[in-house]
Amino acid sequence: MSTLPNLSHGRHILAIPGPSVMPDRVLQAMHRPAPNIYAGELVDLTYSIIPDLKAVAKTSGHVAMYIGNGHAAWEASLANVLALGDRVLVPGAAQFSNGWAETARKRGLVVEQLDFGRRAPIDPQAVEDALRADTNHEIKAVLVVQTDTASSAKSDLPAIRAAMDAAGHPALLMVDSIACLGCDDMQMDAWGVDIVVTGSQKGLMVPPGMCFVFFNDKAANARQKMAQVSDYWDWHPRANPEGYYQISCGTAPTHHLYGLREALDMIVHEEGLDNVLARHATLARAVWTACDAWAQDGPLQLNMTDPAARSHAVTTLRIGAPQGTELREWLIEQAGVTLGIGIGMATQDDPMSDGFFRIGHMGHVNMHMVMGTLGSIDAGLKALNIPHGDGALAAAAKVCAGR
Repeated sequence: MSTLPNLSHGRHILAIPGPSVMPDRVLQAMHRPAPNIYAGELVDLTYSIIPDLKAVAKTSGHVAMYIGNGHAAWEASLANVLALGDRVLVPGAAQFSNGWAETARKRGLVVEQLDFGRRAPIDPQAVEDALRADTNHEIKAVLVVQTDTASSAKSDLPAIRAAMDAAGHPALLMVDSIACLGCDDMQMDAWGVDIVVTGSQKGLMVPPGMCFVFFNDKAANARQKMAQVSDYWDWHPRANPEGYYQISCGTAPTHHLYGLREALDMIVHEEGLDNVLARHATLARAVWTACDAWAQDGPLQLNMTDPAARSHAVTTLRIGAPQGTELREWLIEQAGVTLGIGIGMATQDDPMSDGFFRIGHMGHVNMHMVMGTLGSIDAGLKALNIPHGDGALAAAAKVCAGR
């Protein structure tokens, strides 16, 4: 009987929901000596980035750039418009809604959460009801995660804004788009979003280390009413600098800026944002179609049953403990593919989230990368004798072929 050789040698595929696959062009742009940080090329390059960032968020508002990850973006957004003791409403109780809520609590804010579980999106009616009940308008902001990277739930932002307007409530609508900016559509101005936060390491295809806070005039006015904002988090000098150094409150993230310039060239000026979004939508449907086929005969389930509530950046799967972990480990060791862990999905029966895995399909991904990941998962299901339906790859291929 022949022994199967290890087939993982070759270029490893990172199919996790961030950090996403980084284009070679981005890495090459960053692989250079440190530049002059006082004048010249870097200064011009940095200012050229600002309109393209706004184009991705579809806003004519303002953007502040920070050195930090998504948690830093949470902190920055809260620090500029919310003071000690202010109340915020956080609809959702999945991993990253909880994270933003906890950051708010640690800043001394009073947090009210609405729990919709980890298999459902935010219910806009519940948001409207909560705001109608706040007759004194004590709630200063509604904190919404557009795509929760743990559950892969996508929020209906236009419906949430409509609910806030129906309630006649003046709260700021603040949106975490860290997982999905450049993958799921964000129309900040058209949808009435006041603040958007995101990071460099997912749809923007740059290594972790930069984050961004977009804000409109309503949010800027709220900042002006704050008695105190710390020097580092203050977005006003970053978005309206009198000198270049104020954009980063000191030394700029020089090499990240070179990488970001290259990534935005690819997204905005070459492929085009609409095409980028269409590519993500098609590849996401291919993943869902394969998963639907596997789910016909076996334990695998899409965590989000409603396609309208699924992100185009990440897909969370339920398969039962310990099979999620076993499948991920097999793929790493035998196929050279890394899937996302079941973060934030722990239960009393599955404290390590061993019954979950996630497929990241964000950023610099194309058909052969996604089809290769799906083919590897199919092989893993077979190798581990996990029951599953047939025809997944053929079904996904039809989606990619436009049939």
